[in-house]
Amino acid sequence: MGEHKSATNERFLVCGLGGLGQHCVVALKQFGVEVVGIELVKPKSWRIPGVDKLLDDLIIGDCRQNSVFERAKIEHCRAVLIVTSDELINAETAIAVRQLNKNARLVVRSTKENLNQLLEEQLTNFVAFDPIHLSAASFALAALGGDSLGFFNLNGNWLGIFQHTVCHGDKFYRRQLFEINSGSRELLCYLPRSDYTFYCFYDWDSETVIKEGSTLIYVEQFERLLSNQQKNSGNTVRKKKRIWQNPSDIINKIQIRKKFLEYWDSASQIRRVVIVSGVVTVALSIIGTILFYFLVGDSTTVNPFYLTISLLLGGYADFLYSVQPNALILQFLALALAIAGTAFVGVLYALATEKLLSTKFLFYKRRTQVPEENHIVIIGIKRVGSKVAKLLQEFNQSVVAVALEDDFDNNHFPNIPLFTGDLNESLSKVNLATAKSVIATSEDEMLNVEMGLKARKINPESSLIIRTFGQRLSENLAQILPKAQIISAYAVAAEAFAGAAFGENILDLFRLHNQTVLVTEYQFTEVDTLNGLMLSEIAYGYGVVPILYQIHPLPAELMPKEYRKIEPGICLTVLATIDGLKRMEQGRIGIYPKNWQIVIESAITEEAKFEGANQIAKISNYPLDKSRELINNLPQILPVPLYKLQAQRLIRVLQQHQVMASLKKI
Repeated sequence: MGEHKSATNERFLVCGLGGLGQHCVVALKQFGVEVVGIELVKPKSWRIPGVDKLLDDLIIGDCRQNSVFERAKIEHCRAVLIVTSDELINAETAIAVRQLNKNARLVVRSTKENLNQLLEEQLTNFVAFDPIHLSAASFALAALGGDSLGFFNLNGNWLGIFQHTVCHGDKFYRRQLFEINSGSRELLCYLPRSDYTFYCFYDWDSETVIKEGSTLIYVEQFERLLSNQQKNSGNTVRKKKRIWQNPSDIINKIQIRKKFLEYWDSASQIRRVVIVSGVVTVALSIIGTILFYFLVGDSTTVNPFYLTISLLLGGYADFLYSVQPNALILQFLALALAIAGTAFVGVLYALATEKLLSTKFLFYKRRTQVPEENHIVIIGIKRVGSKVAKLLQEFNQSVVAVALEDDFDNNHFPNIPLFTGDLNESLSKVNLATAKSVIATSEDEMLNVEMGLKARKINPESSLIIRTFGQRLSENLAQILPKAQIISAYAVAAEAFAGAAFGENILDLFRLHNQTVLVTEYQFTEVDTLNGLMLSEIAYGYGVVPILYQIHPLPAELMPKEYRKIEPGICLTVLATIDGLKRMEQGRIGIYPKNWQIVIESAITEEAKFEGANQIAKISNYPLDKSRELINNLPQILPVPLYKLQAQRLIRVLQQHQVMASLKKI
């Protein structure tokens, strides 16, 4: 992580002031730093109103030229965010910056993973992000709906952020808040009433009794949600089996005649010819078989059905050899079937041949049918849409995709229903009226709005997620569609770029009420000022939530114990808001004061004294020899100020070991 420095008057450079660049400026200014922007041409209008006033300096020019960097005082920049829409320019700019400033942090917009890895090895202090990848989880999460607020992967473990409203008699009702935490779950936020909102972590009393109507937000391993979804899937299968027990319901539901007429009206001319030819051929086969049965009878060993099919397929000579017809009517029937077969079966042959010659001879896996209900429709399956679809598939969601490009490769997503071609026709086939969620993620902002309004008209109850680019449109849409989720991919990704500019490794992010929470990894070195602190001091002091603790090469610990200590070589992953990152960056510990002490009153047995001293040393970081001296001369006040949650935990642990203690405010 490195030694802390004050962020005041530090200089950060943003190259490329498009949608992502402007959002990066806004995110960086939250840290109170100096921000300079470089843009090739001065914008006539800004996507974010007033963003130009946030810039300490705006330089017009090519960000690859040394003269432009000299004007930007590149030698004084702590970090450079290179976020133009051209990845070649981004790579060239990164190389040029490194030649002028050997130590600046480089945060680059790029989707080329192999190139990013090579540049990281050559340039050092380099990180690259794909903003689309960073924002895809937000779209997928919004589509999941329900109690899920976020999810991410750490060392192969899926973790989810869940919001739960407590009802009378459920698993959390009348329990105390500290009981929520376990080896796979950690409480993040407690909202006693619906009008409360999230402000910061640990803003509660751990002894509080959970009441009906309150809201809990916690992080938990995600496998439980997957197993519940698989159970729901099993219930759906059982429901289908029950449906088959009542055939009359199926007949009424299918409405064969209505569907056939709709299909006939929407079919092409060639498809109609195929239908007519097929129906006539089947009818001729049935009629011919019946007539031959009565006319030929037992005079031949050849099956009447075989004779009919042979004639329809052009086997008139075989008929004469097998039957040797003497009756004129038999000869006429055979000739008529042969001519009819040449006409109608020949049409089928011709169309089949044309289809075979025009195909690419690709063998596609049979796609699943469109679900009847409770599925997620993705409109626009390019960069954002494809990543969202993959994430939703990982969580066993029923997904239907609509591709807006005529040349879309059908080999993509073979396991989900996929529709191409005319957009209105595609939307009529995806069961939009019964969908759980609709996501409009195309590259055309206005098309997303149009699809969102159409989806809301057809299905007002579904969760609607619309991708936007400009702040004005996002704000206006939020007014006319208050229940929809309007997500700007750049706004979500920009906070990860800003956090990475300070040298932190941003693994993922999600939205928690009105704030963005960053999943941030810290690597501690020998010169780090946090060395020796316990995780409880990191958590309560900076307002971040440690969720993974690892000493290489030992296995990582999820939801680590709060008495674990920071040492050189430790890898720590935390959940942090932008404000939390600012405090850790600037070394401003003390979001909550250490103004509580423990009054140790009595210990029942010698064993209780022994174990009590161990727990005091472990949880409060008080020296073990002094802890033993203290507990042997009770009653005593532990001369170490603690955070309230830390002190409450120590009291509970001491009581488990038959040591009586109470809380005292300093």
